[in-house]
Amino acid sequence: MQTKKLFDFNERKNAAEEARKAAAEKFASMKARLDDPEVQKRMAEQKAIAEARAAREAEKRAARLAEKRAEQAAREAAKREAERKAQEELAIRRAAEIEAANAAARRAADQRNRAHTLAAAHKAMQDARKARQR
Repeated sequence: MQTKKLFDFNERKNAAEEARKAAAEKFASMKARLDDPEVQKRMAEQKAIAEARAAREAEKRAARLAEKRAEQAAREAAKREAERKAQEELAIRRAAEIEAANAAARRAADQRNRAHTLAAAHKAMQDARKARQR
């Protein structure tokens, strides 16, 4: 059976130091690459693409908001139109009711007038009979 190899303190220290050096070199190489015109060109292109994407998203949001507002305005206009039609129908029904009530009142007045006229004619005939009998 093979036993595990135990690392002593110096080996671990050396490994950690090498890792730090590798990370520092990697960072330094990345920093040096940022100054490269090719990298700057790509970063500028990426930035332009991101700005264009943000502008398109803003336009889409604005279009959706405008569409939503237009739909809401259309719904409100339809609601107002329905309320206006309902008010017109109500006014027409009320006018018809008033006209019907007026017609009924005229008929009743005409009937009363006929009744009074007939009563007056009947009384006149009775008075004429009485005058002939005397």
